Amino acid sequence: YEITYGDWSSDVCSSDLSQEFKRKKIERMYDQNNIFAKILRGEIPCDKIYEDKYTLAFKDINPQAKVHVLVIPKGAYVDMNDFSANAKSEEIEGLIRALGKVAGILGVSASGYRYLGNNGRDGGQEVPHLHFHIFGGEKLGRMIHK
Repeated sequence: YEITYGDWSSDVCSSDLSQEFKRKKIERMYDQNNIFAKILRGEIPCDKIYEDKYTLAFKDINPQAKVHVLVIPKGAYVDMNDFSANAKSEEIEGLIRALGKVAGILGVSASGYRYLGNNGRDGGQEVPHLHFHIFGGEKLGRMIHK
């Protein structure tokens, strides 16, 4: 079998599968002191836009567009690799539905918006808690400049 998790890939036989996965999972444990975990615990304030059982959405403190909001799951997930492998179906559905609801609340659904999730070091993820950015309220440029 080949296991791929983030920037780690290894060929392992089936008897080593569980042990190798547990070893890697321990190395990528969730940091309970990241800024989004502190926001979720109420230790750091945020300008809340939306909240439900599974998600929290709030304004970015360093906006990159006229509208710039972050949508995060309430569960302790490092990145999309962690979330897609370990989240319950209702958490996944809740996050996807929240992205659409927040765009509606922000008034950008009709004119268009961008949602962006950075994953890992090479993807530009700065906070080790899964999060999506919603940008809008103006015409946005190319996604990646080369």
